[in-house]
Amino acid sequence: MYTPFDLSGKVALVTGGNSGIGLGMARAMAQAGADIAIWGTNAQKNAAAQAELKSIGPGRVLALACEVGNEAAVEAAMAETLRVLGRVDGCFANAGVSGRGTSSFLALSAEEWRRVLTVNLDGAFYTLRAAARHMVERGGGGALVGTASLAAIEGAARNEHYAATKGGLISMLRALAVEFARHGIRANAVLPGWIETSMTAGAIANEKFAKNVLPRIPMRRWGSGDDFGGIAVYLLSDASRYHTGDTFLIDGGYALF
Repeated sequence: MYTPFDLSGKVALVTGGNSGIGLGMARAMAQAGADIAIWGTNAQKNAAAQAELKSIGPGRVLALACEVGNEAAVEAAMAETLRVLGRVDGCFANAGVSGRGTSSFLALSAEEWRRVLTVNLDGAFYTLRAAARHMVERGGGGALVGTASLAAIEGAARNEHYAATKGGLISMLRALAVEFARHGIRANAVLPGWIETSMTAGAIANEKFAKNVLPRIPMRRWGSGDDFGGIAVYLLSDASRYHTGDTFLIDGGYALF
């Protein structure tokens, strides 16, 4: 019987896992049998997500407060995750912030540049490094996954700082795929298009924006966090054991049209 999508016995860590894309990933992996650790900065959302995940899957669920842009916080959260759950088989570096739009790249401040890079790129680096160290020491392979963005491959005018973090994340994962393949560790990037989350709520609620963007999505709807459950299960599962260094564009066809 072919059962590679059964995640029983596997542990997935999802940063930013208390809502949106991260929760959609965690929800599907929990239903497939995995133990789940979510890291988030909002205690109330962490608690709600933990309760939901416990109700839908057979595995254990851990929720921790963690600012991924803080190296010491990431190291502490990883140590606690390993203490409670024993291992991490898949690390989904999903936590991120959006760029605060400016009138022009010329007006982009150094402070805003650093704010976005601290979470989106430094945070992914600290998280993936901690997970890779554990996977190498433990042996047996694993999966490293980063949530990038369509902004990494399209011209995101007036959002250069956000685009830079997501392009950098793709490049980092491709390098990780090569360096750690000998350890059985796979590294891949997921590129969401326009997904209805708290991060995009302001834009999607803007009638002019929606009127311009929605007709460009061939599937004629915004994406949802649950649209990322399938790819998360695949990347954590044994079905992807020979799949590394790739980018998965999940955008309803937006980039094609």
